[in-house]
Amino acid sequence: MQIEGPVVVSRKGQARIERGHPWIFRSDVVNDAGASAGALVRVASVRGEPLGFAFWSKRSEIRLRMLERGDALAPGFLRDRIERALRWRSTVAAGAEAYRVVHGEGDGLPSLVVDRYGDYLSIQTLSQGSERAKLEIVAALVELLAPKGIVERNDPKVRTLEGLEQTVSVLHGEVPERVLVSEGDVRLAVDLRGGQKTGLFLDQRENHLAARRYARGRVLDAFCYDGGFALQVARDADQVLAVDLSEDALARVRANAERNGLANVETRDANVFDLLHELDQREERFDTVILDPPAFAKSKGAIPKATRGYNEINRRALRILKPGGCLVTCSCSYHVREDDFEAILANAATDAGATVTVVEKRRQARDHPVVLGVPETYYLKCFVLRRLE
Repeated sequence: MQIEGPVVVSRKGQARIERGHPWIFRSDVVNDAGASAGALVRVASVRGEPLGFAFWSKRSEIRLRMLERGDALAPGFLRDRIERALRWRSTVAAGAEAYRVVHGEGDGLPSLVVDRYGDYLSIQTLSQGSERAKLEIVAALVELLAPKGIVERNDPKVRTLEGLEQTVSVLHGEVPERVLVSEGDVRLAVDLRGGQKTGLFLDQRENHLAARRYARGRVLDAFCYDGGFALQVARDADQVLAVDLSEDALARVRANAERNGLANVETRDANVFDLLHELDQREERFDTVILDPPAFAKSKGAIPKATRGYNEINRRALRILKPGGCLVTCSCSYHVREDDFEAILANAATDAGATVTVVEKRRQARDHPVVLGVPETYYLKCFVLRRLE
């Protein structure tokens, strides 16, 4: 990519860059030097000091996404960083068929997501910069991974903030309607064009497998979506009740359960809040409860309501959990930090009259790296709790 700029940032923006945060907002851009949409630009201080290189956006509140600090950027940096990300996945995702290859800022490639599903890749270019570099990115992926097909899942609403259209299309080769992949010893059929995110909740991959260590007896998997938790724990459980409001998702759970010979998985189309209340009223009890709700807080303003929601579902889950049983409970709300979520769980336990121990604190899978000093990269919290009484 040809380098434009320099884009000059304020002292506040400079300090942010020097602390290692990759995002510079519109309010901290002093002069954009007429940079074109999605350009690769030099970044400089008000004194003219070179600060680094970034993707430039003319529309988003996030004007600069830093790629490199300093005064030099290797010409083939895109390919090199994808290759470096792949080498790391050979450590943290060894043996996995479905995993994240590139996780944006966590791999030094902000706004780029690349997921692998066996012989196929799904990519998202979520800023003007990564969108402009898309052909170069695809060429690097073809060279390094030789996929049978690459689909762009560029349908997230965040693209509209960049002035980009929402689109789903095949960029390379052919992509079938369904792709079969394994997660552990569970075989799954994945819709790469229409499934949530890029097909599966890959950030929960390691938590799905971890839950299997604790799940026993009668299991409730609430907000189950495609059954990532339910199908994993079914081999070690007596009975699994998978609950979601989406009948389409439940149909996929049933199909994947049949594919894996799991006859002990029952699905139910229900509102989880209402169902938890009904189960408690009927004094039904479970040996294991799993809660993996959608993000309750998508903004700071939603935190109070989200706090009430998380408290309610966890309180009710603990009430229907047998003594000695485990609750696997998650939050993917970035705005609800880990210590906040832990405090919510403590309050829920008190309200439920339950004594609870923390078995594990988990987070998003290791192929979704968290960057120290960049809290926005840490969004998924997963607690494994045990009810003593």
